[in-house]
Amino acid sequence: MDLKQRFVEIDNRLRELDAALAQPDAYSNPEQTAQWMREQSQLQPISDAWRAYEALESRIAEAEATLADAGLVELHELAESELDELLPMRAESWRGVTRMLIPADPNDARSVVLEVRAGAGGEEASLFAALLLRMYTRYAERRRWRAEPIDVNETDLGGIKEAVVMISGVGANGRLKFESGVHRVQRVPTTESGGRIHTSTATVAVLPEVEDVDITINQQDLRIDVYRTGGHGGQHVNTTDSSVRITHIPTGIVVICQDERSQLRNREKAMRVLRARLYDRAQGAQNAAMSAQRRDQVGTGDRSERIRTYNFPQGRITDHRIGYTRYNVEAFLDGDCDDVFDALIAVNEAERIASIEAAI
Repeated sequence: MDLKQRFVEIDNRLRELDAALAQPDAYSNPEQTAQWMREQSQLQPISDAWRAYEALESRIAEAEATLADAGLVELHELAESELDELLPMRAESWRGVTRMLIPADPNDARSVVLEVRAGAGGEEASLFAALLLRMYTRYAERRRWRAEPIDVNETDLGGIKEAVVMISGVGANGRLKFESGVHRVQRVPTTESGGRIHTSTATVAVLPEVEDVDITINQQDLRIDVYRTGGHGGQHVNTTDSSVRITHIPTGIVVICQDERSQLRNREKAMRVLRARLYDRAQGAQNAAMSAQRRDQVGTGDRSERIRTYNFPQGRITDHRIGYTRYNVEAFLDGDCDDVFDALIAVNEAERIASIEAAI
């Protein structure tokens, strides 16, 4: 990538937009005008950052020229002092410039469908899955997002075999998208009389919620069943056909929603989950073909990949993808997760910046 050429193109485009918006009839088409103004607001900060970087480069070049000039010995100390100040500023400015060139993930702002399933470890795995579900729910509360259960399959001891939850809030996917994978717990189960540490697992899948325009579903490809069942909603659920099971016949994907008392609401929620799963399936097929180019340090997002260990005897949490360790596992499981999520996002961003720099 020719970075300077890229910024020349941005400046040229800004001039085109300025000229277009200055025309007398520029506001005769409000939609077109709004699009131009959005593009302008996106490109202008990039242009400003590049100009600030170029200004720093110019000042550094002047200071270096002063140091190289034997006739300006009396200014060498001042030039050295200026370089000591400017060089770190140039490095930070460069990071800002390259960061702006990272293509934004269009899914980052979306809400998510979060799925948690018990893995290896029997009832202890189910109890751990319930802990993870509570952790994400508590985290959503801290971020002022809304967590709506879609389907929760509980065990007699308070664990969960599987759960599907819709977490609605701007930026939910951007914060949670690296949670997909296998989570491992090491602790002494309450049912263990000998005090031995057991290892169990649970899997997490995070799918961005998508709209009708993102993926098309042919209604003829759906089989929709309604039935009565126990669960949330009490007696009303048991006496009405409110639960909904939707089967997408071409893929075999099955979605169940029985959390709401209204069959219509359950059907609406189930369709939201189905769209997310079909979108994820389509994205997975596309990403598989590009995996060698798109793999990064925070892992592939493959749900078979062990991503994190929760060690209760040591109070330790380790994210294996980036080698990040913190302590106070209880606080983390109560939704105090931002330091780990921030570290994952930072490593991903650094890797993407490095790929841009390598292409320059």
